[in-house]
Amino acid sequence: MVMLSRLGLDSSSELFRELPSSLRMSRPLALPAALSELELLKTLKALADGNLNLDEHPCFLGAGVYDHYVPSVVDHVLGRSEFYTSYTPYQPEMSQGMLQAIFEYQTLICELTGMEVANASLYDGGSSLAEAALMGCRASGREEVLIARTVNPFYREVVATYLRTAGFAIREIPLDESGAVDLDLLAAAAGSGTAALILQSPNFFGILEDLEAAGNILRRRAPAASFVVSADPISLALLRPPGELGVDIVVGEGQVLGNHPSFGGPLLGIMACTEKLLRRMPGRIVGETTDAEGRRGYVLTIQTREQHIRREKATSNICTNQALNALAAAVYLTVLGKDGLREVAFNCCWKGHYARERFRSLRGFAIPYQGPCFREFVVNCPIPPAELNSALIRDGIIGGYPLARHYPEREELRSAWLLCVTERRTRAEIDRLAEAAAAAAALSPVFPSPEGGTVLENDL
Repeated sequence: MVMLSRLGLDSSSELFRELPSSLRMSRPLALPAALSELELLKTLKALADGNLNLDEHPCFLGAGVYDHYVPSVVDHVLGRSEFYTSYTPYQPEMSQGMLQAIFEYQTLICELTGMEVANASLYDGGSSLAEAALMGCRASGREEVLIARTVNPFYREVVATYLRTAGFAIREIPLDESGAVDLDLLAAAAGSGTAALILQSPNFFGILEDLEAAGNILRRRAPAASFVVSADPISLALLRPPGELGVDIVVGEGQVLGNHPSFGGPLLGIMACTEKLLRRMPGRIVGETTDAEGRRGYVLTIQTREQHIRREKATSNICTNQALNALAAAVYLTVLGKDGLREVAFNCCWKGHYARERFRSLRGFAIPYQGPCFREFVVNCPIPPAELNSALIRDGIIGGYPLARHYPEREELRSAWLLCVTERRTRAEIDRLAEAAAAAAALSPVFPSPEGGTVLENDL
């Protein structure tokens, strides 16, 4: 009432008199009676049981967020109060533990990618890729970015939004018949106006791109341009690191490193680059130093964020990091170690290829892209993928991702399905998926025959 009297009002309802009457609630909310804690927990559990969860149902959906196993120690360390409450080190001298954890994360990312420096993370894989594109434009003084259509389409949308608002141009390079970027078209597009080339490997279809060949084309056609690669961090346990292939900036989605899918977020944007681009890198960077008494300490260094310097001179206006997610990644990588991460990657690769061969053997299904793949692959389906997913859901299986809306120009992708197989999937689950998909297709009104004709439903 004191506040109301100071404002010259008689009631709290007068605070909202500027709102049109049509927007005001005319009657009280019809809320149910209050529940006890025990009753509320039972009610919430009943609601949650209406969803298919990834612990009880096999999931073959990827397309950017993946169902990997997270060791229990990751969440245990993540939940400790000394980390959980100091994830944003606004007072670095008071956050030595968190700064050291971030420093260790940066070191691990450099070792994994083969790059010289890494930052303390960005929002997600899409924003880190867009920031890398801006870095390339500013470093070269050029205005056009080349990006392969084999890059995750959601990432491409983010990059296009960033570049358009910053006044830069973007050109997409089509894919070839193998599901990788068309290197001939890339060579024709690259030139003196090229600021950066963006590839993803494994790409959106799970196919491994020839980074070395693409890098050679870029260096020959546009030597001042930056080579940007969005890499899956788990795949790097088996593949040559991008730093050995002449890549200037490596980004990626770090959700796969100890972070749960969690309905699609929060995510973790990985970024690493060569030392020559260090001062153009956005976000936080933690460095190691010694104090006046020679004791080791950690500091925020190269502070080019808008919170530290004039906004117009900042490398980025991203004003936070994903330190808890980065901590999860550091714990995950440390717990698994080099051999453990390689075993996870091998299982993803082997099981993915096994699943691809299972679908190759099914009547009516086809594999359009034959190149080496990692964790994901594309399947042509005899019925719309959305129908397959609906049928699988009824069997308690979470299916794949339909591709047609992202690639309307590609005939082979109009009935395409992107399937993901992580180390969590068993052989029995993969076989169950294949059998359920075949059964769902057989119940469809029209089913393609091996000879290319059609078999009507009543002929089956």
